[in-house]
Amino acid sequence: MKTDVTDALIVVDVQNCFLPGGSLGVEEGDRVIPVINRLVPLFEHKVYTRDWHPPDHVSFAPETPKYHDLSWPPHCVQNTEGAEFSTALDVVPDALVVSKGDDPDREAYSGFQASGLDLTAELRDGGVERVFVTGLATDYCVRATALDAKKAGFEVVLVRDAVRGVAPETTKRALVELEQEGIDSVSSEEIEPGDLVGSR
Repeated sequence: MKTDVTDALIVVDVQNCFLPGGSLGVEEGDRVIPVINRLVPLFEHKVYTRDWHPPDHVSFAPETPKYHDLSWPPHCVQNTEGAEFSTALDVVPDALVVSKGDDPDREAYSGFQASGLDLTAELRDGGVERVFVTGLATDYCVRATALDAKKAGFEVVLVRDAVRGVAPETTKRALVELEQEGIDSVSSEEIEPGDLVGSR
């Protein structure tokens, strides 16, 4: 599978809070980083999404989190170390950074739910037709971003070895759902640069 100038790489929420040791750390979440870094040069368009929560976000249950919608431990609070992208992640200067979950009264898992930015329009304006989704976590923000990309009319490809999930059961359900919605999945080893990438 070769990439071309109509493809975009979407890197979902590779932030310190979601890495091992973080407040919502995903087991082996750091394993996606070298895979993503290898993919970055293969794409003309790069998008990095991030949770960017105010301290009083509706999803936070600081004392008794139940680890589901509207009951998470505080995480990815704006301008804190936990909200920063991993220093091991290659975030290129010309990439589009999408902040989501910054409305204190609204849960937002998908990069297409960012307030103040229309990601669909941004991608269309760049000539993007197909997106490759990577990052954390498969059963939450990766799932939601991939489904919204599909609903927006993009061809969507999940990069299997560039994602990790929170729990085996919910991750399995998410992968089945993505497949049922017509979202392809590939290994990063199957992705090659096309001749036109980097030519502009």
